[in-house]
Amino acid sequence: MFTGIITDVGRIEHSIREDNQMHIHLVTTLDTSKWQCGDSVAVDGCCLTITALPSMGKWHATLSAETLALTHFDQAQIGQRVNMEPALCVGDPLGGHMVSGHIDSMAQIVAIDCVGDHRCYHFALPAALAPLIVHKGSIAINGVSLTINSVKGDEFSVNLIPHTLKHTNLGFLKKDDWVNIETDMFGRYIQRMLQVGYLGTCNK
Repeated sequence: MFTGIITDVGRIEHSIREDNQMHIHLVTTLDTSKWQCGDSVAVDGCCLTITALPSMGKWHATLSAETLALTHFDQAQIGQRVNMEPALCVGDPLGGHMVSGHIDSMAQIVAIDCVGDHRCYHFALPAALAPLIVHKGSIAINGVSLTINSVKGDEFSVNLIPHTLKHTNLGFLKKDDWVNIETDMFGRYIQRMLQVGYLGTCNK
């Protein structure tokens, strides 16, 4: 589990593409001395498993075909900046919201408005996910916990304060860029229960 509070902006150092998977080598400024193979780290919001720790500040992960299909990593570039957040420990503060690291899909930036030192990003997302986006609800964008400012159809907006722009890779985004998104997990469960009629049976 994660909370959507980014602790480092690392980068992709190398990638190896194979049939149905990709291996990526990552660099971070975080202290990796206590990290172990098998630990989880969210990279741009995607929960990845550490497969190797060749040296301090460097680690490897393998991305499955499912991950590549749902995230922007299919088009990953060497040197690309990525948000990182190690998995929560018991007792850690929940500064953002509960984030699973399971990406729903990608969203595309359709407009960016500057409001003083802030920026308002407008995104379009797959229509199937629109019911899970609610005004003032939570969403993780490239792993960053954000509050939804507005919703209209299959588009929504978020406001980014200067701190977020400086300490995550969201400050480098441009119009038409794609981002990884994870909707609020509680909304997913409610949607599924409605689909199978569970909530209706509870009222009988």
